[in-house]
Order: sequence, then structure tokens, then C-alpha cells
Amino acid sequence: MRSGPPLLVIFLTVFIDLIGFGICLPLLPKYAERYGAQGWQIGAAMGVYSLMQLVFAPWWGQLSDRIGRRPVLLVSNFGSIIAYGLFGLSARYIGDTGFWILLGSRVFAGICGANLSVASAFIADVTTPEKRSKGMGLIGMAFGLGFILGPVLGSQAFKHFGLAGPGAVAAAICALNFVLGCVILPETRKTEAPSATRRPRLEQIRHVLAMKEVGFLIGIYFLATFAFTAFESTLPLLLDAKLRYDEEHVGYVFAFCGIMAALVQGGAIGRLVKSFGERRLIGASLLVVAVSLLFMPLAASLGSLLAALAVFSIGSGIHRAPTMGLISQLSPADEQGTTLGIAQSAGTLARVLGPTVATTLYDLWLPAPYYACAVIALLAGWLAILRLGRVTPKPAAA
Repeated sequence: MRSGPPLLVIFLTVFIDLIGFGICLPLLPKYAERYGAQGWQIGAAMGVYSLMQLVFAPWWGQLSDRIGRRPVLLVSNFGSIIAYGLFGLSARYIGDTGFWILLGSRVFAGICGANLSVASAFIADVTTPEKRSKGMGLIGMAFGLGFILGPVLGSQAFKHFGLAGPGAVAAAICALNFVLGCVILPETRKTEAPSATRRPRLEQIRHVLAMKEVGFLIGIYFLATFAFTAFESTLPLLLDAKLRYDEEHVGYVFAFCGIMAALVQGGAIGRLVKSFGERRLIGASLLVVAVSLLFMPLAASLGSLLAALAVFSIGSGIHRAPTMGLISQLSPADEQGTTLGIAQSAGTLARVLGPTVATTLYDLWLPAPYYACAVIALLAGWLAILRLGRVTPKPAAA
């Protein structure tokens, strides 16, 4: 099967799904507050999404190894329609009723959003090993573009249709995604592929982590994601402290970071992997992230801060694709979805832990989370260079 059209299809599938996510996420705290939620309830509404991803990503991946990628993606996309429909429905109620409907919408959204491991397995099915990382970069590009466009659509939906508007628009977009998938999404798991081995959940996780290089790469991915989420959760605070930026200007800065990352993931990844190989890029990208984190709290002007953010976005944008690409290359053909699902769960666990650690450190000393995560990224990059750099990457096929 040629990889071009299927890659375009999966890019559109992930991109459209993430637009819906980007529409509702920035509004979530305000909606929960409107329903009279206390601080811990707002935190629960934010965190339950990641918790569901942590639990369901390996399950979706393992299911796709058994029954195929297409049915799993279609079912999860249909579930997203329900999730964002509930988000919009919650606006019709006040008090506890509205909050519980909102919380239910986040549970559904987290379960369905855990399908990124299946999208990654889809890419693994239709790409050759030497083009695997370039294909994985499309998911990162879809992330960046979805987060740029989603909040803009959400604010316009709120402006024109009121409280229920963002949820309704997100549900409509997911419905479009579902219909599009029914029409053009192919099945990519080869019928002659061996049947996936069925293991209990904990045994499967131990099995994946016991594969030496795969387990090591998943650990590196956890550390890199931890550093990224710590930055993500404290950047609005840093922008307020340094430049007195309000919510609107913070959004512009995040859009800048998203554009920089999307440009790298969508254009440069393939050439970088061909020139340097996945193994070298993983360690080098983490060193770039570490340097940018060291300079970020020292920035005294918008220009210097944007320079540090650009370097950070490029480094973090480079890292994910070769990491997931190499994990896929080292995984058995019948366990692509399962292995990538466990890797995604490791990243989700970092997203659960990172913000709490980072904001706690920030309260103690403004630069603390940046310096702590710089050390983490430096250590992870150094270990990656020592462990992965010993094997010379195979040259890409002509």
C-alpha cells in the first residue's frame, strides 16, 4: 500500500479531532466555575481527561492489534461526538447538575482521546522503517495546528452561539470527522499479520517495558513529556510576572510555540532523520530543550523570551517523532498498537504529575521549575546519547 494517501487521511483524522479538543479545553475552568465548582472539582475536571487516557491508551492499542485500526478509530471518533455534545448540554444547567454533566463529558473525551496510540500504529502500518519517524511527525503537526485553530473557533462559537456554542461546534466537527472516516479511512492492519498475543494488562506492561531499548525509550519519553508539561503549566504565570500579559496575549504566545513546533514536525523531521538518524536526534533534541529551559526565566524582554521559546519549541517538536518512530521500529509487528499505547500512557502520566510539581516549585521560586526540568532534560539527553548513540543508525533507503 502506498503511504501518501493513508497518511493524509490519518493526519486529517487527528487534526479534526484535536480541533474539537482545542475548542473546549481553554473554556473548561470557566464553565466549571460557573457551575459553582470548588477548586479541587475544577482540578478534577481538568485531570480526569488525562486519567482516562492513562487507563485506556494501552487498551485501545491492544484492541486495534486484534481487530484492526479502522473500527477502533471510528468508534472512538463517534464517542467524541457524545463527549462534546455533553459539554454543550452542560451549559443548559446550573449548579451540581451542570458540573456532573461537564465531568462526564471529560470522562468520555479522555477515553476517546486515548486513540492516538491507534493513529500511531496506523502510521506504522503504512510506512517503511526509514520513513516511520517522518510519519509520526504528522501527529505532532496535527497537535500544533489543532491547538492553534481550536481556541479561535471556540471563542467565536461562544461569541455567536452562547455557552452551548463551543460544545455544539466541537461535536459537529467530530461528527464530520466520523463521517469522513467512514468514507475514506482504510484498514491498514495487514490480514496476514500474526494475531496479537493477549496478556493481562499488568503483564502486558511488564512485557513491553522488559524490551530493553523500548522500555528505555518509554522512560525517556516520560521525562521529556514531564519537562514539557511543567513548562506548559507555568508559562502563563511567567508571562504575567515578566510581561504582565493577560489571557489574550498568553494565547498569542502559545500560538507562536505551536506554529514553531508544527513547522518542524511537518517539514524538517524527515530530512533530520535522514541526515542524523533517530538515535542521535533523540538525545540532541533533549539537550536543546535543556538549554532553552535554562534561559527562559532569565529573559528580560519579549524578544529574548520568544527566542528561548522558539528554541524550546523546536527541540520539543523534534523529540516526539523519532522517539515514537524508533519505539515502533523496535516493537513486534503484532504489538504496534499495544506498545505505542503504553508509551502514550507514560506521556499521560507525566502530564498528570508535571503540572502539580511545576506549580509547587514555582510558588517556592520562580525559576525553580525551569531549572529542575532543564536538569531532567539534560540527564535524559545525556543518557540517550550514551545508550542509543552506541548503535550506528542504518542509512535510509534511497
